[in-house]
Amino acid sequence: MKHIAEMQFVSIVIPAYKAEKTIEKSLLKIKDALDKIRLPYEIICVVDGVKVDNTFQKAKKISGKFPKEIKVVGYKKNRGKGEAVRFGMSKAKGDIIGFVDAGLEINPNGISMLLEHFEWYKADIIIGSKRHPASKVIYPWQRKIISWGGQTLVKILFGLNIKDTQVGMKFFRKEVVEALLPRLLVKAFACDIEMLSVANYLGYKRIFEAPIELKMDFGDPSTLASTGFIRTLWFTLIDTLAVFYRLHILHYYDNKNRKNWIKSKYLLLK
Repeated sequence: MKHIAEMQFVSIVIPAYKAEKTIEKSLLKIKDALDKIRLPYEIICVVDGVKVDNTFQKAKKISGKFPKEIKVVGYKKNRGKGEAVRFGMSKAKGDIIGFVDAGLEINPNGISMLLEHFEWYKADIIIGSKRHPASKVIYPWQRKIISWGGQTLVKILFGLNIKDTQVGMKFFRKEVVEALLPRLLVKAFACDIEMLSVANYLGYKRIFEAPIELKMDFGDPSTLASTGFIRTLWFTLIDTLAVFYRLHILHYYDNKNRKNWIKSKYLLLK
């Protein structure tokens, strides 16, 4: 395994959906954070629904200024965050491949800390965590309770000794990405849980959490009881249970079941 000092390349996928108001600033902030690290890198912005709004056009405007560092790709219809992440990872060239959510909630300067953790822990996967003791988080207490319940369920179902699976900042060794891509199915709500649980199941157990800075403004707390938010929670639960079923009942992710996922368009990195 290469340590950070020996890494040749870092790839970061930015899944973006309806991000026309923030995508330009997001890409520039992430680029600035990577420039400070002084490692060769690429940013792959995947617009999850080119026809939805002007996210693609605004992202292309930034990539036109930095064509070597920032690439913008996408597809016409919205398919979900999980699909966008896989699509971007399939085009990545890095020794370390990660993704960071588009938006301004997570401070991208935390990327350097996640990369340093690879050397410190000789890790397979490093994930940003709201519950890391060194994290600086502004987060509604109602959401904290919901998050705690979700993480408890994940620990029971998958045995993951992780306090927070849902932060949109994660990095993987290339070997792990290559093993995961053809197997993954979740397109939207529980893609993070699927990636981590399947990686752990396949033997990539060196998964560690790193501190982040995060500020989430949900406005009126009553929005947490809105139809949209409840719908997201419900489908996340359904997706999570589906991952458990495929993992432990169907054994879909096993190598012996390779015939059922060998035709995946993400079988090999391109």
